[in-house]
Amino acid sequence: MAAQRQPSELLHPWLEAPPARHEVQCYFPPPTMPSSPLPYALIFDMDGVLIDNTPYQAKAFQLLFRDLGLTTNARQLLKRLNGMPATNILKTVFTGPVPKKQLEEYAAQREFLYRVLYWDKRRQTPGLSVFLRAARAAGFRLGLGTGSAPETIGYIIDHLDLRQYFDVVVGKDDVDKGKPHADTFTAAAHKLGVPPERCVVFEDAVLGEQAAYKARMRCIAVLSSLKARDFQAPLRVIKDFTEITPEQVRELLAQHSPVPKPSKERAKRNYMKL
Repeated sequence: MAAQRQPSELLHPWLEAPPARHEVQCYFPPPTMPSSPLPYALIFDMDGVLIDNTPYQAKAFQLLFRDLGLTTNARQLLKRLNGMPATNILKTVFTGPVPKKQLEEYAAQREFLYRVLYWDKRRQTPGLSVFLRAARAAGFRLGLGTGSAPETIGYIIDHLDLRQYFDVVVGKDDVDKGKPHADTFTAAAHKLGVPPERCVVFEDAVLGEQAAYKARMRCIAVLSSLKARDFQAPLRVIKDFTEITPEQVRELLAQHSPVPKPSKERAKRNYMKL
């Protein structure tokens, strides 16, 4: 007698095995992190901003003029042309053309006189180190943009132990054209990796302010030798760095006020073509 088949053996073959499982793969993109905003940058002039040395600069020019038999008032001259390279300033005091090499020799003499006069007077502007430390802690990038030569820059910032605060240093030898052209501040912003609209320049000179505007940056005026009325349209004017905080600078930049156009009237007043 044939063996009796079990009920399961009588089922249709496709029921004899469990149905195949079909896995469905779902793609979940990784969570996106909110993008960090671009940093702000602060770019500082050196003479008259990091230090209050304008009277000594003027005295050195005056001694040079005396030796050259010139009667030019150095203090009044610097009110108009401060911020320019010394050779360019010297061009304006001679009635005729002077060879470039001769101008460079005069500028070297003036630099020697200035260092002798200022040697034991080197002091940073009140509140500067505190402000720089706070700015770095707040995430600002810091740059120095000056018309001075490397050895003159070192004479100040290394003696005062300020180099540690700056991410970049741009001087006379780093650009083709000094202030009032935009090159100095444009180069500093490029090296800092910050767009111009997120930069603010600290300047004590009218030509430096104009250079900032040509670089499409806003400016805070430091009143070390000029008055507030001498400047065109700074975001704010300060006597020194005890009068401002990095957070206040951030608030000023966050207002997105338009960058003023360089003033041709001020250019004429300072005998320069911007």
